Amino acid sequence: MRTASYRTMALTGAMGAILMLTTVASAAGPQERQLISPSQKAPESPAVSVPTDMVYVPWGSFTMGMDRPPSKAVAAKPMTARERLTKRSWSAEAFFDEGPAHTVVLDSYFFDKFETSNALFGAFLKATGHPAPAYWDDPRLNRPEQPVVGVNYNDAKAFCEWKGKRLPTEAEWEKAARGPKGYRYPWGDTFDAAKANYGKQLTSTLPVDSLPEGESFYGARHMAGNVFEWVADWYHTDYLPSMTAMANPKGPEKGAYIGATGTYIDRLATGEKRVIRGGSWIAPQGSVTTTHRFWNDQMNNSYGVGLGVRCAQNAPQEIDQQVREAHVRTLVSMGKEDYAAAGQSLAEGLKLDPTNEDLLQLREQIRKTASGSK
Repeated sequence: MRTASYRTMALTGAMGAILMLTTVASAAGPQERQLISPSQKAPESPAVSVPTDMVYVPWGSFTMGMDRPPSKAVAAKPMTARERLTKRSWSAEAFFDEGPAHTVVLDSYFFDKFETSNALFGAFLKATGHPAPAYWDDPRLNRPEQPVVGVNYNDAKAFCEWKGKRLPTEAEWEKAARGPKGYRYPWGDTFDAAKANYGKQLTSTLPVDSLPEGESFYGARHMAGNVFEWVADWYHTDYLPSMTAMANPKGPEKGAYIGATGTYIDRLATGEKRVIRGGSWIAPQGSVTTTHRFWNDQMNNSYGVGLGVRCAQNAPQEIDQQVREAHVRTLVSMGKEDYAAAGQSLAEGLKLDPTNEDLLQLREQIRKTASGSK
């Protein structure tokens, strides 16, 4: 596991490279300098890029969950094991499954910028012969640009695997929604009804590429509302309090057994569940926060009119390396006062990681220098 922060690694690597180049070049004679540059230049990483319609979420830590005390009524009268299984109220006032807040470290990954559209899911159905999901013929919800709905967990998993991707873990979903500052909503800490489709404010889902003003720090759209999204993890109310894996957590080994009547008809309401995230166009405002957790049976689409899918993919280590190399080249060019070359290296790094704070700071320094020289 990596132990230094991304910024520290980048800055240390950059300053080390500059110091090495300066020291070696100054100590060498003219003939040696000619050999050092460019024949002994360190090889660059193979070029890789962010896949189309995905965003890059860099390696690093973030705050998962939130701190909030449980309901006083629940705390005042502890329930028996049987009461917890059969009589527990599943309202937000009766239990707390979103915390405590804790630090999680994730490797770099790619995350779909948009919810999966009907057009993309239709291509999957045509190519594989997979059964169509519920509401596939509903004219309110089946336009090509709208998100696919009515998918169960197995539908979602099969689609992502067909795309050469996978379902995101719950931690990956939350980081992509919250960003490094741990926002309460994808766009910030203040609720804005104009930035999310929730609570039947509209009569159907919105196109997957709509509401750019509501996108997350990393650039993912509709992380609040429109459709719930499946993640890979089993659901358990006590998972976050008992969580021990702080690096790339995969969720509990088994889900919580959520009881109902136990009848055959109720089989999908009883048993182990998977996590769904993000709220939907029919779900209330409280469901569109970045920490809200909900569950569903993996064969069930009971929230089908607002239940879709988004995929993730492991990012190659070369992405991190290319961003660091762009940072180094930018600093070296700035040291030579070659701001055209610095700007080019900067653009290459920001194309891969547009949210990188180190590169954004260098861009601001270059702008100030350029404006001061006029």
